[in-house]
Amino acid sequence: MDSTAESRRRASGRSSVVESIRGSTLAGVRISKEELRRRITMPEYLRVAVREAIQSKDVDAETVKRHFDTAYAPGAEPPQPPEGPIVVFINSKSGGRHGPQLKARLQELMGEQQVLDLSVVKPHEFVQYGLSCLEIFAALGDSCAKVTRERIRIVAAGGDGTVGWILGCLGELKKQGREPVPPTGIIPLGTGNDLSRSFGWGGSFPFNWKSATKSILDRVATGPINHLDSWNLVISMPAGEKLDTPHSLKPTEDASLDQELDIDGELPKKLSNYQGVYYNYFSIGMDAQVAYGFHHLRNEKPYLAQGPVSNKLIYSGYSCTQGWFFTPCSSDPGLRGLNNILRLYVKKVNSSKWEQVPVPSSVRSIVTLNLPSYGGGRNPWGHLKPEYLEKRGFVEAHADDGCLEIFGLKQGWHASMVMVELISAKHIAQASAIRFELRAGEWDEAYMQMDGEPWKQPINKEFSTFVEIKRVPFQSLMVNGK
Repeated sequence: MDSTAESRRRASGRSSVVESIRGSTLAGVRISKEELRRRITMPEYLRVAVREAIQSKDVDAETVKRHFDTAYAPGAEPPQPPEGPIVVFINSKSGGRHGPQLKARLQELMGEQQVLDLSVVKPHEFVQYGLSCLEIFAALGDSCAKVTRERIRIVAAGGDGTVGWILGCLGELKKQGREPVPPTGIIPLGTGNDLSRSFGWGGSFPFNWKSATKSILDRVATGPINHLDSWNLVISMPAGEKLDTPHSLKPTEDASLDQELDIDGELPKKLSNYQGVYYNYFSIGMDAQVAYGFHHLRNEKPYLAQGPVSNKLIYSGYSCTQGWFFTPCSSDPGLRGLNNILRLYVKKVNSSKWEQVPVPSSVRSIVTLNLPSYGGGRNPWGHLKPEYLEKRGFVEAHADDGCLEIFGLKQGWHASMVMVELISAKHIAQASAIRFELRAGEWDEAYMQMDGEPWKQPINKEFSTFVEIKRVPFQSLMVNGK
């Protein structure tokens, strides 16, 4: 075995342990709870006003004025903005038993009003009402509220799906011209936590989580900012069957495809369109089918999934039952290749023209990847040598480089070797825009997933279904936890 590959495999196996221990070092102990609370907690009048606005789902100018007059009453000491105000969104259902415990710990450290449970307060409600409340205070001449709004940072306590949900809602601020957009840090509570790994927050919930929580909040308040590309995904399909989609994918009326690429064949008279944004990966094929089955099993029997370790065991076991490793003898293996139902078009790096890219017949899953982390910290694209990059016309992959890496996975044995980083995945292309065209043949459905959220996609024999991916014109801001 190549020594470099073996070293990477061992390092990958130790990474989650090292990252967890890192969160429980003396750095967390040295932080005074009182000092941290002073630095990250908003003045009480702002906390109360923001909570009232969110609860009532309305920003009442008279209520804001009443709080303002009380805070700036004659003789009262003018309120001072915190150095690094933080609002935490926590998915208390994530992380097994740790979710409720972490929520209580956060409330202890920073006050109840700045810890928002996603089962009660949705991110868009905070954006629409909570941040608007601070902006109205600032418009009244409240310098404390103005600086608090400018300095505020967000913590996403959950898995990659939770982080993406929050980032998507914060991105609306850019569209509305309500800058600055708060940067986001992460407390990893999910199974893969690839977004968390990519920005230095670790791959799992820290062992010594009570003291580590203090350290995390301190790093969120003071850490440097990185940029993250996000990708807009549009599905255009024949109208008829209703799509059971994840929360990150919504029906939309406006979903026109790029007119620079001609469509071969007729379009149906009526279309159903869906739109969403992803940050890590979108995939089509067998991996999405396994994820779909796993998610349904977990929803039907939640007692089986009590944490990241049990999730991974169930996931691995489910993979073995879905034909990922063994194709049934009664079916033609050739029909399992995605090239039977799919065409792939891309705009390559530094090119404005669409071109068709052949899909290898052996590929049973295609992944478009934005981060250098996939499937719980693996790097299936690999660490490519400069001469190979030049030969293939690729560039070194980064989370903010404006392009996606497209690779393929074959059967389960190939995928297993890729996931332990003994080999790289099947390199297909790098692209700044992508279009998939799907047409039913032996299959009348396909499986897709976006940042770990899978769904079953009906496909039609008479008309094509299109999936088009383009970069969102602005980038998300991430706090680097390293």
